[in-house]
Amino acid sequence: MNQTVLVTGAQGCLGAWLVRALLERGDRPVVYDLETEPRRLLQVLEPGDLEGVVFVQGDVTDREGLRRALEEQEAGALVHLAGLQVPFCRADPPRGARVNVEGTLCVFEAASRAGLGRVVYASSAAVYGPDPGRPVREEDAGSPGTHYGVFKRANEENARIWWETEGLSSAGLRPLTVYGPGRDQGLTSGPTRALKAALLGRPFTIAFTGQTDFLHAADAAAGFLAALEAPAGARVYNLHGETRPVEDVVAWIEKALPEARGRVRCEGDPLPIAPELDGGRILEDLGWRATLSLEEGLRLTLERFRELRAAGRLATHDLEP
Repeated sequence: MNQTVLVTGAQGCLGAWLVRALLERGDRPVVYDLETEPRRLLQVLEPGDLEGVVFVQGDVTDREGLRRALEEQEAGALVHLAGLQVPFCRADPPRGARVNVEGTLCVFEAASRAGLGRVVYASSAAVYGPDPGRPVREEDAGSPGTHYGVFKRANEENARIWWETEGLSSAGLRPLTVYGPGRDQGLTSGPTRALKAALLGRPFTIAFTGQTDFLHAADAAAGFLAALEAPAGARVYNLHGETRPVEDVVAWIEKALPEARGRVRCEGDPLPIAPELDGGRILEDLGWRATLSLEEGLRLTLERFRELRAAGRLATHDLEP
């Protein structure tokens, strides 16, 4: 076993895949989350795998609870994934700020008081504005089109202050459209939910069109693992996958599941986020790059959905009206 890693928000999609990656590496993951039901973890893991996971119920805005969990579990690393996604921040911006900004400040303070040298945290490509017509680099962040993007940008700047004033290193990772089993909520969950709906014979409409940067959740988790070894400083990295039109997902679903033809579609405006991320910085610093093409990632997702359906464990709450 390498180390104990506390993961906030580990009951989410990215968290579930990171827990899986930690277990595969021989680490001891500690799930720190308000949610107690491991429903997303069980979309990614087998029930027996949970025996290697420690669960601590807690809120990221509880500074003392975070510090206590880090110290009691003797955590050697911290990955912060907890947060409210775009629709929830839009519906209640003050609550979004409390969870996403205040919560992140509490994580950094707890890490500093517990003597950790680094925090790895989820930022987002939502820090970028609309498509500038070229791949966006980390320094291009600005003019986000959502409260969520503004909150993530604030977290990056607060991480810089923690480094400059307290010497606490960090690595913030910016994915865009993460997909795969367990991705069941948020603005960019539509492609994953559409594939599940098609398998189950249900209609589904992805609520955006145009290009976006697709990244399978397994590749995203590998990026967060790599960031645990980032150089000192307040680092920020794009997680670039493959930039493709969301219409390609619909076409792939119809080819893989011909019976779904005409039942899955996409409509609406393109996402208000630059659709292509430059991934050069994380490749240079950490040697990380995505390994799965969109087609391969969708194939693996469909295979897993079929396995879960056969086992009677395929979650469908995200498809209910």
